[in-house]
Amino acid sequence: MPLMRTTAIFKVSRLTAITHGLCPRCRQGHIFKRSIYLGLPGMNEHCPACGLKFEREEGYFLGAMYISYALGLPLMAVIVAVFWKTTHWPVQTLIVAAALTLLPFAPLLTVLARVMWIHFDRAVDPD
Repeated sequence: MPLMRTTAIFKVSRLTAITHGLCPRCRQGHIFKRSIYLGLPGMNEHCPACGLKFEREEGYFLGAMYISYALGLPLMAVIVAVFWKTTHWPVQTLIVAAALTLLPFAPLLTVLARVMWIHFDRAVDPD
């Protein structure tokens, strides 16, 4: 008699699913083809595990822009505050320096905003 394997499927939390870029429905399949922490990865059209279509319609990720803005603005404020406390530069220089410092984080914020948007949209309107 062959040995039967049983695998228990544990549903991960929503926060874990967002930080790992997992599907909002099954929380197992990856939204992106590679890690979201390695730059701008290609996005899967459907979830590899459950088949959920990630982009519902043309212009679907417009809402992710608002999330990206909401993530970037406080981060930029913290960078400006740190520069202001350590350098005492004029406001114009602080803003330019903070924007340049934030630039390498823009791809991560963009991808993270997309994942958060998909999860938010699927929580509000599942199908």
